[in-house]
Amino acid sequence: MSPALPAGNPTLMTVRSAVTVFPSALPGAIQRQEVRCAVRFPLALPALLRAGRREYTALTRNVSASGVLFEMAAPIRVGENIAFSLRMPGDVLGTPHDVLVDCRGRVVRCSKSRAQSHIAATIDEYRFVEQ
Repeated sequence: MSPALPAGNPTLMTVRSAVTVFPSALPGAIQRQEVRCAVRFPLALPALLRAGRREYTALTRNVSASGVLFEMAAPIRVGENIAFSLRMPGDVLGTPHDVLVDCRGRVVRCSKSRAQSHIAATIDEYRFVEQ
């Protein structure tokens, strides 16, 4: 059963979730722990990110309740606070209509592959925007 979305005024929510650690299972490999806070959904959604006074266009690669991976042309510094909006598909949320979600978070990882930067960011706060 999907959670109901708030009605009326936009609601601000802080994301809090338990952390599960997955140690590397390869013998002799450098031990690396991957932290997963929530299930990831492979969604390609257009996004506009704001970091300070700069704006960037991006495309999500995956989204969870606690974070998002963006693909974009320019890198953003790790630790930078960002704000962004995502139009979440209703079929993913279990609602009859798409839902606009305003988010605030911070960049936790930035890597580059050929012409694109991959930006991993937390979602520290979010609110559903009335439509």
